[in-house]
Amino acid sequence: MRVTRRIWMLAPMLAPGVLLAATGVGAGDLATAGFAGSRLGVAIAWAVVLGALVKFVLTEGLTRWQLATGRTLLEGVGERFGRAVLALFLLYLVAWSFFTGGALISACGASAQSVLGWFDDPSRGKLVFGAIQSVIALVLALVGGFRLFERVMSLCVGVMFLAVVVTGARLVTDWGALGLGLGVPRVPDAGGEGLGWTIALMGGVGGTVTILCYGYWIREIGREGPGALRACRLDLGVGYAMTALFGVAMLVIASGLETTGSGVGLILGLADQLGSTLGPGARWLFLIGVWAAVFSSMLGVWQAVPYLFADVLGMLARPAGRAPTPVSTRTLPYRGFAIALALVPIASVGASFETVQKAYAIVGACFLPMLALALLLMNGRTPWVGKSMRNRWWTVLFLVAALALSGIAGWAGLTR
Repeated sequence: MRVTRRIWMLAPMLAPGVLLAATGVGAGDLATAGFAGSRLGVAIAWAVVLGALVKFVLTEGLTRWQLATGRTLLEGVGERFGRAVLALFLLYLVAWSFFTGGALISACGASAQSVLGWFDDPSRGKLVFGAIQSVIALVLALVGGFRLFERVMSLCVGVMFLAVVVTGARLVTDWGALGLGLGVPRVPDAGGEGLGWTIALMGGVGGTVTILCYGYWIREIGREGPGALRACRLDLGVGYAMTALFGVAMLVIASGLETTGSGVGLILGLADQLGSTLGPGARWLFLIGVWAAVFSSMLGVWQAVPYLFADVLGMLARPAGRAPTPVSTRTLPYRGFAIALALVPIASVGASFETVQKAYAIVGACFLPMLALALLLMNGRTPWVGKSMRNRWWTVLFLVAALALSGIAGWAGLTR
């Protein structure tokens, strides 16, 4: 009883990290882990853990900036590097939002069609179910408020955890090999594709632009000042541990299975093979877990990304020298962008999911090196953040590694 009470009391403290995990794990992440698992098996499980650790360092860095200065990272960028940088980011954010919205609506629609199967034409089912879920997520984000959003996301995380992790645990046949894959970094050749898939797996863990949303969520629950850093590190650790666990579970599920298709098509193929191996119940459990993963990612993006748009637009419109004000979810920029994000990308659902997902991945990958560079510069100056909140040597090492990995991944994607 005491343990249950302690967990219940700890849950609100961990909420922002759990929200970040739910938002960052989508169909693209699951598909990347599925492809990598089928080709390389659990030998590269270490890459999932390393990728999650790099994202932890990035998010912890923007959190340190916000707690030290009272400004979000975007507000800091505007103050320190000028409005031109913010204007470029705004253009980038609009493009990223369109491609992300299309990929999420398509993924949610295909997942719901695979579970319900109400339409004879899968393409029509994907469009109808995707549009319906997009509107539902919009209503939850705008009408329900932060607390309802938090509860729905927590429920989805629970379903994801039960479905994907339990399925992965049932399929493990050699725990020694899994332990070796987690503890010993190595890259199987796999016909020359090993390095490419390993890097893709590291970069695909934990989201990209959605990392910035964490700063607005901790504002919602009132975390301010350097004293809140310990709590933030705790919930970020839990959130990214969950993300790594999901990624490793997907590697296990796909290991040894033949993968065909792309994106959600790959996930559906895995579900069919799971049904043949573990029975129809396992197929349904996995499909419901995949749906929970992509719907929670959609809901998280619909609720949080409008913060970024409204924040940047407000800073660009504000007279020079005037201090920024916290974003309100009741303002026209926030609500208008949320509505556009939920409705405009529906037009792209008829396009090839592979094309939309690839564009989303490329545009999203461009963000990570920009974030790493910003954190190296902004958190590296004692006059800006104070001595106690400045980057340490290990933080600098990981940020430089994030820059290098992003560059290699980008080069590999362009030359593929």
